[in-house]
Amino acid sequence: MHENKLKHLEFIQNTIIRMSTNSFIIKGWIITLLSAIFVLAEKESNQNYICLMFIIIPVFWYLNAYFLLLERKFRSLYNDVRVKSENQIDFSMDITSYNGAKNSIRKCLWASSIWPIYIFLFVITVIVKLEFSSNKITNLLTSLFQ
Repeated sequence: MHENKLKHLEFIQNTIIRMSTNSFIIKGWIITLLSAIFVLAEKESNQNYICLMFIIIPVFWYLNAYFLLLERKFRSLYNDVRVKSENQIDFSMDITSYNGAKNSIRKCLWASSIWPIYIFLFVITVIVKLEFSSNKITNLLTSLFQ
């Protein structure tokens, strides 16, 4: 394989890794934020904080899907560059032409690596909200920390 092609593939691979890392970081942030809001809601005895999660979860879900979409587009670019000949290498990182079947935000929102986490977080939030309303979780938390 020629040097220009290898260098171009390396550029694309580094971008794919960056998008994957961003997706992982977003998952870490949503779990941290969820934990912090639950603790704040319990400490302040204000269940309105928990309602924030019904806004935050979809926002992070969309961000995660967006980074997956970019990753998939760069993977498509990688596959195209992989089969190009050396004289066709132009070091282009343009991914605008890779909109298609699996490269849509809807497909990424429902990708198996994304939707289970956010549905699980949503269910947890609903359970905590219901439990918080009935004051059972507050009694449980106070008994655990005494």
